[in-house]
Amino acid sequence: MQVIKRLLYTACLSFPVVGFSQSTLLPQGYKHQPLMDRLEIMYRDSAISLQHIKPYDRKGWVKFLETIPEEELSRVDAHNRRSALMNNLEWVSGDKSAFLSKKPILKSFYQYPSDFALVDVKDFFLSINPVVQFTVMKESDNDESLFQNTKGARGRGMIANRIGFDFYVTDNQERPPSFVKDFVAANRAVPGAGYYKSFKSTAYDYFDARGSIFFNVTDYINIQFGYDRNFIGNGYRSMFLSDFGNSNLFLKINTRIWKLNYQNLFMELNPSHIRRGDNLLDKKYVTMHHLSWQATRWLNIGFFEAVVFGRPNRYDFSYLNPIIFYRSIEQQNGSPDNANVGMDFKANIAKRVQLYGQLLLDEFKLSEVRGGNGWWGNKYGLQLGGKYVDVAGIKNLDIQGELNIVRPFTYSFRDSVANYMHYNQPLAHPRGANFIEAVGIARYQPHPKLTLQGKLIVWKQGLDSAGINFGNRPASLYTTRPFDYGWDIGEGRASSGVNASLWAGYELKENLFIDASLLLRNLDVPDDARLTRNSTIFSLGLRMNMFRREYDY
Repeated sequence: MQVIKRLLYTACLSFPVVGFSQSTLLPQGYKHQPLMDRLEIMYRDSAISLQHIKPYDRKGWVKFLETIPEEELSRVDAHNRRSALMNNLEWVSGDKSAFLSKKPILKSFYQYPSDFALVDVKDFFLSINPVVQFTVMKESDNDESLFQNTKGARGRGMIANRIGFDFYVTDNQERPPSFVKDFVAANRAVPGAGYYKSFKSTAYDYFDARGSIFFNVTDYINIQFGYDRNFIGNGYRSMFLSDFGNSNLFLKINTRIWKLNYQNLFMELNPSHIRRGDNLLDKKYVTMHHLSWQATRWLNIGFFEAVVFGRPNRYDFSYLNPIIFYRSIEQQNGSPDNANVGMDFKANIAKRVQLYGQLLLDEFKLSEVRGGNGWWGNKYGLQLGGKYVDVAGIKNLDIQGELNIVRPFTYSFRDSVANYMHYNQPLAHPRGANFIEAVGIARYQPHPKLTLQGKLIVWKQGLDSAGINFGNRPASLYTTRPFDYGWDIGEGRASSGVNASLWAGYELKENLFIDASLLLRNLDVPDDARLTRNSTIFSLGLRMNMFRREYDY
C-alpha cells in the first residue's frame, strides 16, 4: 500500500490534481529541517527537490511524510516523523487521535502536545503558540553579562482550505557578543532584525513582527503576500538570497506544473541609510525569478535572475512581467539597474549523498576572463557543497561541507540604492564579497530527545584599507575602486577568521528545548590590531517554539 501511495505521490508531480488547497509555510529554523534533508536524500524525493525557496510548503511536506512507512526508518527518524506530522495537523489524513495529549490543560489547552490552542473544524483551522527564548552567555574578556530575552506568539490558520495566514511577533532584548556589537555599530542594524533601540546602555531592544496571507489563483498557482524572509538554495549559505538580514515586504507567486516549479518574488526594501528620529525611509525594489526543473528523479537544475532598482519611491512596472527575461527589460530601460543571473543544481546520489551548488554572475566578460588580467568587472559568486547521511553506517550521524567564493565588488553597484542590500545588511552571504569561506557541519541525534552538533567556519577576506574600496562591502560604490586590473580574491587588507561551535539541545517537551553551546571565534587582521578580536562564548538557554539565535558570521 505504501508503494502505491508513493507512486501516486510521484505521479502528482507530472499531473497536478484539481482541488489544490492553500497551505501555509514552515517557519524559519524549522526543527525538522534535518529530517527533511535526510529523507530527501534517502528517498530521492523529487517533490521536495522542486522546492528551492525556503520556507517550504506544509502540505507537500506532510503528503511526502505519509508515503514513508515508519518501519523503514530508524528509531530517531520515526520519532521525528511523528513529531513533524503532529506539528502540521491540518494536513494529516485519517484519524488524528494518536496525537492527542494524555493530560490537556483545562481540557482546552494543549489538546495536542504541539499546540497551545488549536481549532480544527470544517472550513476553519487555527493554531496559536507562545514563543519564548531566554539565554544567558558568558564571553571571555568581557565583564558584561550577555543575554537574549524573547517573548511573543506565533500562529497559523486556514479558511475553507483556500485562504491561509500566519504570523510571528516577538519583543526582544539582547546583549550579544562583542563581534556582533561590532556588526551593529558598523551597519546600524541588528542582524536579522534591522531597527533597534538602546537597552541598558549596551544592549538592544527590537521588535520582530512577520505575517503573510496565502491564496490560490488556479490549481497550479498560489500566491503569498507578506512581510518575512526568504531563502533560495540548498546550502548553509546562499549566493542568491539568504534569510540572514531583516524581513521585507514581498509578493511571491509560485507556479508548479509537470516537473517545473517557477517562483516570482517581488520585494520592497530599504536602501542603506542613517536613521535619525522618526521619518519616512526611502524604498527600493527587487524582482527575482527562480525556475526549477526536475531533470531526473535524482537531479534538479535551477535558473535564477534578479534585478535591483531604485526609482523615486515607486515601482517600475516593466519588471512586473513574470515571464520575460529581466536583463532584456533592464537594457530597454537604459541599463540603469543592477541585474544578476545564476544557475544552481542539486543531485541525490546512492541514497546517502547530496551534491549541490550555485553560480551567480553579477557581471561577466568572457574576453576579460580569457585575458587573465584580473579585471574588476568579472564579478561572481560560487558555491559547491555536499551532504552525507548516516556516516559510516551510524544512524542519524550526518555531515555537510560547503565552499563559498565571492569575487571583489560582487553585489555592489555604481549608486547607493541598487546594491544587493536591505536595511544595511547583505541580501545574500553575510560576509558580503571578496572572500573565500569553508563550512563544515557534523550533526548527530543519538536519542529522539537529544541532538549534538559541531560547526566549523573558516574564511579569508580582503578588507578596505586606508579608506580605499577593495570590494568587500556591497554598500560601497564600485566606481570608487582604485584600479581596473589585477583583482583577485583577498585583495586589500588581509583578514582571516575561524568560527567554531559545539551545541547540544535536549527537547524537554514538544517544542521546548534546553540549549547549551560553546563558541570560539577568532578574527585576525595582521595590519590592524584594533580589528583583531578573539572571543570564547558559553551559553545556556531555554527555548520554546522558535529558532536558535545563531552567531555564525
